[in-house]
Amino acid sequence: MNPWYIASSAALSTISGVTAYGACYPQSQLFGKSIYRTKSPHKLAITFDDGPNPAITPKLLDLLDRYAAQATFFVVGKFVRECPDLLRETVARGHAVGNHTETHPNLFWLTTSEIRDELRRCDDAISSAIGIKPKWFRPPFGFRNPWVVSAANAQSQGTVMWTLMPGDWKSKPADWLIARMKPIAKHAERFANSRVAKAESAAGDILCLHDGDFRKLNADRFRTLQALEYWLPRWRNSALEFVTIDEAVRTPAL
Repeated sequence: MNPWYIASSAALSTISGVTAYGACYPQSQLFGKSIYRTKSPHKLAITFDDGPNPAITPKLLDLLDRYAAQATFFVVGKFVRECPDLLRETVARGHAVGNHTETHPNLFWLTTSEIRDELRRCDDAISSAIGIKPKWFRPPFGFRNPWVVSAANAQSQGTVMWTLMPGDWKSKPADWLIARMKPIAKHAERFANSRVAKAESAAGDILCLHDGDFRKLNADRFRTLQALEYWLPRWRNSALEFVTIDEAVRTPAL
């Protein structure tokens, strides 16, 4: 076989692998700086994507109130326009709001101008509802290309990824989801039982859940609610503090 062909194929495979890593891996910084963990192992940032959702967001707000837990909601602009009062209620209860684009497309395939338009329209919807432009952005599906993070930066927004996404959008029993969220408790316990924290363990978790479905309003996300009903008291007993992304990145964090 032609050696040039072999070398070219290997190079293309490497480029493809690097691109996939940069586009999909939550901790990748290849396409720009993003936040994927908190600055303290004692701080847990619970985040929700794809809302607001009248069928579940109000119940989540009540549950979070019960445990004095603050969270960050990354909302879809088209749903904000339909449920502005629900977004106002979310902010009134002390939670942060972030940009999750206007229509929830896969940004990897979009041009710079198309990405900026998605972010701008979502910003407009949020600003119209609560009078404040969001400081944070999360790309739909977590997909980035070389222009996504820079487009958010141009709008003075930091990009937020996660340390754990347990898959609460899947049609699985609540017990399955509860088990998938166990790493958070294990991380908290491991740090509490260690006298000297390693650099990588001295950071806390950002949990990515979903209170909505980008395809429609009133989606069934009750498994998410049930899993949090199980874990919130246990996380609190592990001395975890529930924070917004603003508090998650604050220095000093301890």
